Amino acid sequence: MTRPPIVSEQEWRSARDALLVKEKHLTRAQDALAAERRRLPMVRVDREYRFDGPDGTRGLPDLFDGRSQLIVYSFMWHGAHELCSGCAMFTDNVGHLAHLHARDVSMALVSTGPLAEIMPSKRRMGWTIPWYAAPDGAFNRDMDAGDGFAVNVFLRDGADVYRTYVTTGRGVERLGSNWTFLDLTPYGRQETWEDSPEGRPQSPPYHWWRLHDEYGS
Repeated sequence: MTRPPIVSEQEWRSARDALLVKEKHLTRAQDALAAERRRLPMVRVDREYRFDGPDGTRGLPDLFDGRSQLIVYSFMWHGAHELCSGCAMFTDNVGHLAHLHARDVSMALVSTGPLAEIMPSKRRMGWTIPWYAAPDGAFNRDMDAGDGFAVNVFLRDGADVYRTYVTTGRGVERLGSNWTFLDLTPYGRQETWEDSPEGRPQSPPYHWWRLHDEYGS
């Protein structure tokens, strides 16, 4: 196995500083991309989808759980005995949902498998994120997941639901923290430093952050 070359502290510092310039450029580019994402138009979701959950059948508006924004991950389904390792890795890296909830964002998993197989899989993996069954596959087909996986984002205005964003393939790989998830939503992180359209909710950074059991209801 090859290893990086061994250099002096000064040489290492010089190389690190050169890379940091590129990293800062990438950070600024990602901020600009997130700002553009917040300005995307949206499309109304008129079809009534049905999702089976432990508390019965629910519609897409119900998955918001009373919040205005929703992120849905279509978890590829091969059966309870062959869980998709990539989707499982993605789900393992989802942070505590209290931090998303604090910014009015809900998150849920959706699979085409039956609920009777999904629930034991959820318990086995120790996940607390809501996981719903949509066996007819209509939601996945319409939301660019097909037989695979995708992340979709929705905004709710009363009873009306709008689709604001979708990514799949390599676009999903970079996700996995509350910050990157919030960057996908139309309201963003809702912090004052962000370049957001006029009228979007914003508050100072750091001040809204809490331990996940300190947000309250």
